[in-house]
Amino acid sequence: MHFASRLAAAAGALTMASALAPAPAAAQSADFYAGKNLTMIIGFGPGGGYDLWGRTVVRHIVNHLPGRPNPVPQNMPGAGSYNAAAHLYTIAPKDGTMIGIIARDAALGPLTGAEGARFDPLKINWLGTPAVETNVCIARTGAAVQNVDDLYTKTLIVGDTGAGTGTRSYPKALSVLLGMQFKIISGFPSSSDVFLAMERGEVDGICESLDSVSGKRPDWLPQGKVKIIFQGGAEPNPDLKGVPFVLDLTKNAQQRAEVSFLYAGQGIGRPFVAPPGLAPERLALLRKAFMETMKDPVFIEETKKQKLEIEAEDGEHLEKLVRQIYATPKEIVQKVGDLIK
Repeated sequence: MHFASRLAAAAGALTMASALAPAPAAAQSADFYAGKNLTMIIGFGPGGGYDLWGRTVVRHIVNHLPGRPNPVPQNMPGAGSYNAAAHLYTIAPKDGTMIGIIARDAALGPLTGAEGARFDPLKINWLGTPAVETNVCIARTGAAVQNVDDLYTKTLIVGDTGAGTGTRSYPKALSVLLGMQFKIISGFPSSSDVFLAMERGEVDGICESLDSVSGKRPDWLPQGKVKIIFQGGAEPNPDLKGVPFVLDLTKNAQQRAEVSFLYAGQGIGRPFVAPPGLAPERLALLRKAFMETMKDPVFIEETKKQKLEIEAEDGEHLEKLVRQIYATPKEIVQKVGDLIK
């Protein structure tokens, strides 16, 4: 074969090999989402705060992913979002086409040995949170409990949306740790169902995030239909001046350490997560898209209309926080864990 012929043959072979070779990672990321769905697993039923955040975020995050996948919200309630977390951890495709939102306190489940918490928070991928939370325990006007002092002598009947959520873990644990008197009524799919039960007089209150109360019942607090008995979180909410802060209700360093661990999930906020085992570039792409969404003017305008306040933290921050939580002394984990199971 002449040299020119051999050169032409080699060029042809090279062209064919190039066509068959995998595209570079960057090109794969750019093309991956085109024509696909991005499924958002929501760990609670319709109508609650997690549902609202999940649906709002998925509508906008797709605009920040190359290829603009189709947003598909999917409710997967049960066990305080442990069902959703376990699905994302074990069953969901590990390619970035399925992400989810789980309870802020779900990260404590595996550490405390909670039943149904079949996932590892140190391995799951944290994408970020749109808000750092303040939890409030509220009571309807007319309930026996109307202030924090009443809680030590009278019983507040509260609704609960499942294990792994503050609606159950906070009143259950505080009954023992601080001697507060709660009666917990279980079986509500979401906080919206508890709010309806409060309006019917079937339960007297709930321990729930402030943004959920304000977003779903915007008239309750301004019109005095409910009272905030106390607040909890990483620190007191400056908008709740005069409302007792749960750590200030502790009587010694041991109680303070226990209650601090109990409320550790508040710093996690409304966590969005992805399955473990994602390719690093896919995880980076999702985290970038999440934080770009938090700064998107259209997204911000929609959250304002829905009375959702943005105080976003990125996935790296949540990952670090979870690792700090998992470094908590074993005796505190054991005691609080036994209380919230």
